[in-house]
Amino acid sequence: MKLSVFCGVSVDGFLARPDDGLDFLDAGGQEPHGYEEFFASVDVVVIGRRTFEVVLGFGGWYYGKKPVVVLSSRALDFSSIKDGMVEQMAVEPGAIAKKLAARGFKHAYIDGGVTIQRFLAAGLIDQLVVTRVPVLIGEGIALFGRVPRDIVLRHVETRTYKGGLVQSEYEIGAGGKAGNRKKASAKRKITRKRT
Repeated sequence: MKLSVFCGVSVDGFLARPDDGLDFLDAGGQEPHGYEEFFASVDVVVIGRRTFEVVLGFGGWYYGKKPVVVLSSRALDFSSIKDGMVEQMAVEPGAIAKKLAARGFKHAYIDGGVTIQRFLAAGLIDQLVVTRVPVLIGEGIALFGRVPRDIVLRHVETRTYKGGLVQSEYEIGAGGKAGNRKKASAKRKITRKRT
Protein backbone atom coordinates (compact mmCIF):
# COMPACT_ATOMS: atom_id res chain seq x y z
CA MET A 1 0.00 0.00 0.00
CA LYS A 2 1.22 3.48 -0.89
CA LEU A 3 1.07 6.18 1.82
CA SER A 4 1.08 9.81 0.71
CA VAL A 5 1.11 13.29 2.19
CA PHE A 6 -0.38 16.21 0.21
CA CYS A 7 -0.46 19.45 2.16
CA GLY A 8 -0.24 23.22 2.04
CA VAL A 9 2.11 25.19 4.31
CA SER A 10 3.26 28.75 4.85
CA VAL A 11 6.76 29.48 3.53
CA ASP A 12 8.00 29.22 7.13
CA GLY A 13 6.66 25.67 7.33
CA PHE A 14 3.34 25.84 9.22
CA LEU A 15 0.26 23.76 8.38
CA ALA A 16 -2.06 25.85 10.54
CA ARG A 17 -2.06 28.73 13.02
CA PRO A 18 -1.72 27.91 16.75
CA ASP A 19 -5.56 28.04 16.99
CA ASP A 20 -5.85 25.64 14.01
CA GLY A 21 -6.79 28.51 11.65
CA LEU A 22 -6.21 27.83 7.96
CA ASP A 23 -7.15 31.25 6.54
CA PHE A 24 -3.57 32.01 5.42
CA LEU A 25 -3.76 29.18 2.85
CA ASP A 26 -5.80 31.53 0.65
CA ALA A 27 -2.72 33.75 0.18
CA GLY A 28 -1.81 31.86 -3.00
CA GLY A 29 -5.28 32.09 -4.50
CA GLN A 30 -7.59 29.16 -5.07
CA GLU A 31 -6.23 28.03 -8.43
CA PRO A 32 -6.21 24.26 -9.05
CA HIS A 33 -2.92 22.68 -7.96
CA GLY A 34 -3.63 18.95 -8.21
CA TYR A 35 -5.47 18.32 -4.95
CA GLU A 36 -8.67 17.01 -6.58
CA GLU A 37 -6.71 14.58 -8.74
CA PHE A 38 -4.66 13.45 -5.76
CA PHE A 39 -7.74 12.96 -3.58
CA ALA A 40 -9.41 10.92 -6.32
CA SER A 41 -6.37 8.61 -6.36
CA VAL A 42 -6.61 7.63 -2.66
CA ASP A 43 -8.99 5.05 -1.27
CA VAL A 44 -8.60 5.75 2.48
CA VAL A 45 -7.75 8.80 4.59
CA VAL A 46 -5.87 8.70 7.92
CA ILE A 47 -6.08 11.78 10.19
CA GLY A 48 -5.48 12.64 13.82
CA ARG A 49 -8.07 13.71 16.39
CA ARG A 50 -7.19 17.39 16.16
CA THR A 51 -7.54 17.40 12.36
CA PHE A 52 -10.85 15.55 12.72
CA GLU A 53 -12.17 18.25 15.06
CA VAL A 54 -11.04 21.02 12.68
CA VAL A 55 -12.72 19.27 9.73
CA LEU A 56 -16.00 18.95 11.67
CA GLY A 57 -16.01 22.74 11.93
CA PHE A 58 -16.06 23.14 8.13
CA GLY A 59 -19.79 22.35 7.96
CA GLY A 60 -20.66 19.15 6.13
CA TRP A 61 -18.36 16.15 5.96
CA TYR A 62 -15.26 17.16 4.00
CA TYR A 63 -14.23 13.64 2.88
CA GLY A 64 -17.50 12.53 1.31
CA LYS A 65 -17.95 8.76 1.20
CA LYS A 66 -14.22 7.98 1.28
CA PRO A 67 -13.28 5.79 4.29
CA VAL A 68 -11.60 7.83 7.04
CA VAL A 69 -9.58 6.52 9.99
CA VAL A 70 -9.22 8.90 12.93
CA LEU A 71 -6.30 8.24 15.27
CA SER A 72 -7.13 8.81 18.92
CA SER A 73 -6.86 7.03 22.24
CA ARG A 74 -9.88 9.02 23.51
CA ALA A 75 -13.43 8.07 22.59
CA LEU A 76 -14.77 10.15 19.68
CA ASP A 77 -18.31 11.05 18.70
CA PHE A 78 -19.08 10.29 15.06
CA SER A 79 -22.84 10.83 15.36
CA SER A 80 -22.80 14.11 13.39
CA ILE A 81 -21.35 12.37 10.32
CA LYS A 82 -24.38 11.07 8.47
CA ASP A 83 -23.07 9.97 5.08
CA GLY A 84 -19.38 9.35 5.78
CA MET A 85 -17.52 6.15 6.62
CA VAL A 86 -15.45 6.90 9.74
CA GLU A 87 -13.72 4.67 12.27
CA GLN A 88 -11.28 5.13 15.10
CA MET A 89 -7.90 3.44 15.69
CA ALA A 90 -5.46 3.84 18.57
CA VAL A 91 -2.41 1.85 17.48
CA GLU A 92 1.06 2.70 16.13
CA PRO A 93 1.52 3.80 12.48
CA GLY A 94 3.03 0.46 11.42
CA ALA A 95 0.05 -1.48 12.79
CA ILE A 96 -2.38 0.93 11.09
CA ALA A 97 -0.64 0.50 7.73
CA LYS A 98 -0.74 -3.31 8.08
CA LYS A 99 -4.43 -3.32 9.01
CA LEU A 100 -5.39 -1.10 6.08
CA ALA A 101 -3.29 -3.08 3.60
CA ALA A 102 -4.85 -6.33 4.87
CA ARG A 103 -8.28 -4.84 4.13
CA GLY A 104 -7.28 -4.25 0.52
CA PHE A 105 -6.62 -0.50 0.51
CA LYS A 106 -4.04 0.55 -2.08
CA HIS A 107 -3.38 4.27 -1.45
CA ALA A 108 -3.70 6.09 1.90
CA TYR A 109 -3.76 9.87 2.37
CA ILE A 110 -1.99 10.75 5.64
CA ASP A 111 -3.01 14.19 6.98
CA GLY A 112 -2.57 16.34 10.08
CA GLY A 113 0.62 17.64 11.72
CA VAL A 114 1.30 15.03 14.40
CA THR A 115 -0.02 12.20 12.24
CA ILE A 116 2.28 13.12 9.33
CA GLN A 117 5.23 13.40 11.72
CA ARG A 118 4.55 10.00 13.29
CA PHE A 119 4.23 8.22 9.92
CA LEU A 120 7.39 9.93 8.61
CA ALA A 121 9.35 8.97 11.74
CA ALA A 122 8.15 5.37 11.32
CA GLY A 123 9.50 5.34 7.74
CA LEU A 124 6.10 4.68 6.20
CA ILE A 125 5.52 7.62 3.85
CA ASP A 126 6.17 6.94 0.15
CA GLN A 127 5.17 10.26 -1.43
CA LEU A 128 5.37 13.80 -0.06
CA VAL A 129 3.75 16.73 -1.90
CA VAL A 130 4.20 20.08 -0.16
CA THR A 131 2.63 23.25 -1.55
CA ARG A 132 4.19 26.42 -0.11
CA VAL A 133 1.82 29.38 0.10
CA PRO A 134 3.44 32.84 -0.30
CA VAL A 135 3.03 34.03 3.28
CA LEU A 136 4.98 33.92 6.56
CA ILE A 137 2.86 33.46 9.69
CA GLY A 138 5.60 33.25 12.33
CA GLU A 139 4.12 30.49 14.49
CA GLY A 140 1.71 27.61 14.29
CA ILE A 141 1.54 23.86 13.81
CA ALA A 142 4.72 22.74 12.04
CA LEU A 143 4.66 20.25 9.21
CA PHE A 144 7.89 18.57 10.29
CA GLY A 145 9.08 17.52 13.73
CA ARG A 146 11.92 15.46 15.18
CA VAL A 147 12.94 12.33 13.28
CA PRO A 148 14.98 9.40 14.59
CA ARG A 149 17.33 9.52 11.57
CA ASP A 150 17.81 11.40 8.32
CA ILE A 151 14.99 10.82 5.85
CA VAL A 152 16.40 11.06 2.34
CA LEU A 153 13.97 12.47 -0.21
CA ARG A 154 14.14 11.98 -3.98
CA HIS A 155 12.96 15.14 -5.75
CA VAL A 156 10.40 14.32 -8.45
CA GLU A 157 9.26 17.76 -9.59
CA THR A 158 8.66 21.33 -8.48
CA ARG A 159 5.75 23.26 -10.01
CA THR A 160 4.95 26.97 -9.73
CA TYR A 161 1.55 28.64 -10.08
CA LYS A 162 0.50 32.16 -11.10
CA GLY A 163 -0.80 33.01 -7.61
CA GLY A 164 2.61 32.31 -6.07
CA LEU A 165 2.16 28.70 -4.94
CA VAL A 166 5.30 26.56 -5.19
CA GLN A 167 4.67 22.82 -5.03
CA SER A 168 7.44 20.26 -4.55
CA GLU A 169 6.92 16.53 -4.90
CA TYR A 170 9.25 13.95 -3.38
CA GLU A 171 9.43 10.17 -3.20
CA ILE A 172 10.71 8.46 -0.10
CA GLY A 173 10.17 4.68 0.05
CA ALA A 174 12.76 2.73 -1.95
CA GLY A 175 14.42 5.91 -3.23
CA GLY A 176 14.99 7.13 0.31
CA LYS A 177 16.31 3.75 1.44
CA ALA A 178 18.70 3.64 -1.53
CA GLY A 179 19.91 7.11 -0.62
CA ASN A 180 20.49 6.04 2.97
CA ARG A 181 22.49 3.00 1.78
CA LYS A 182 24.68 5.22 -0.47
CA LYS A 183 25.27 7.60 2.43
CA ALA A 184 26.31 4.74 4.73
CA SER A 185 28.61 3.32 2.02
CA ALA A 186 30.27 6.73 1.50
CA LYS A 187 30.75 7.05 5.28
CA ARG A 188 32.45 3.62 5.41
CA LYS A 189 34.82 4.64 2.56
CA ILE A 190 35.77 7.85 4.36
CA THR A 191 36.39 5.91 7.59
CA ARG A 192 38.62 3.39 5.76
CA LYS A 193 40.69 6.20 4.22
CA ARG A 194 41.29 7.74 7.64
CA THR A 195 42.51 4.48 9.23
